[in-house]
Amino acid sequence: MSDTLPAIRAQLESSGLPFEVWPCDPEMADTAQFCAHYDVPPENSANAILVRSKTGEPAYALCVLLATHRLDVNHTVRRKLGARKVSFADAEETREITGMEIGGVTPLALPPDLPVWVDAAVMGCDYVILGGGNRASKLKVSPALFERLPGAEVIEGLASARD
Repeated sequence: MSDTLPAIRAQLESSGLPFEVWPCDPEMADTAQFCAHYDVPPENSANAILVRSKTGEPAYALCVLLATHRLDVNHTVRRKLGARKVSFADAEETREITGMEIGGVTPLALPPDLPVWVDAAVMGCDYVILGGGNRASKLKVSPALFERLPGAEVIEGLASARD
């Protein structure tokens, strides 16, 4: 548990739900490599992706979707964010907004004004694997966690299954 940030650990414990913290080789933290190396089904692995508006006043949201899905940035995310154009935040911006490295971003312990949008398909899993707030750990949690997470909203059609 020492590899997780104290705020993430506290949020997990206060949820009342079971969870596991798994160590992860930082070189294997990116989803595809992690799933292959640790024999984790991609359909139980969730990506947390920071998106941003490209025009107007900067607006951000953290989107959580299964590794087997593709984020609908051009429609659902754009409309929900209220922006004409939306893009993925780069590594530096992700670190600045979330305090976490890509490959370890988690929807826990985020700034209170950062919305967390969870694709509805995530909720159908028995469990999901999330980033641990760093590249050296992963979290195994129940999707019910998102129902107890402040600022989280489950959204139908946020992502779609990859072909």
